[in-house]
Amino acid sequence: MESKRIIQLMARAIVFVIVMAVIISWKKDAIPVGRITDYHQKAVTQFIVAGETRFAYRVLGDKPGIPLVMMSPLGSSMDDWDPAITNGLAQKYKVIIFDIQGAGASSGATPDDIPDMGKGAVSFIKALGYSKVNLIGFSMGSFICQQIVLTEPALVNKMILTGTGPKGSQGLPDLPKLLTALAGLTPKDTFLRFFFTPSVSSQRAGLSAYERIQKRQVDRDRPVSSESATAQVKAVLSWAQPNTDALKELQSVTQPVLIAQGQKDIPVPLINAVNMVQSLPNAQLIVYPDAGHAAFFQYPDEFVRSAFKFLEE
Repeated sequence: MESKRIIQLMARAIVFVIVMAVIISWKKDAIPVGRITDYHQKAVTQFIVAGETRFAYRVLGDKPGIPLVMMSPLGSSMDDWDPAITNGLAQKYKVIIFDIQGAGASSGATPDDIPDMGKGAVSFIKALGYSKVNLIGFSMGSFICQQIVLTEPALVNKMILTGTGPKGSQGLPDLPKLLTALAGLTPKDTFLRFFFTPSVSSQRAGLSAYERIQKRQVDRDRPVSSESATAQVKAVLSWAQPNTDALKELQSVTQPVLIAQGQKDIPVPLINAVNMVQSLPNAQLIVYPDAGHAAFFQYPDEFVRSAFKFLEE
């Protein structure tokens, strides 16, 4: 018991040091991204058939080189991405957003496990003709990214994960309780409570992100159906099941990985990201202060700058 307590105290100390380092660097690097081209509002929805699925997708920007494919979180379609993130990234990279099987405008039934979601994403990427991509995954999307890099390592160049954790993540089994607590709330209040902290600054940033997300009205993507959402919850809870080999499995990932996590992420607590970065051979961790599950929506400019630096190294 004493050794377990010592390990817990050491983990907390590591988290504290990381948080303080990020706060200091964030204050030094508070330079705005500047004027950007608004690809998000004008990107046309396209379709491509891969396997038995007709995938809906959009391409933001036309930059050459390895594209950046984004994997959505639980219950999200293409128009649930924050344009500050997608537009920011599209200034230097070709950004591809899409709906997984059965979600949004994509056909088929949504798998109720992460491995099958990963297979679908791989078939989509290969159908587009890419043999190498950069991946960015948010929450459930980050689980899909991990699955892809483990099963199709040759396809992945670099990977950015946020709101993330390994298989068997601490805190993730409490997801049903968190979702039950949101019952009856408006979409806006659900967004603010689930993704941001209660502080005034976090809620203000969350409201700004919510307004940016609602801006696109022309050719807006379909919301995720209840059937798809139910399957996605099952997939996430399956990922959350205890797995003693999860961190050891990540030791085989040789690709560079950037993890960006909120200091006060409740659905997937920060300790999970700390454990991952200690297990991945080539990983770095950014922790955003006073930020929840959607930390990168709260700090979009800082996140985009960090992503550029990571991808260009």
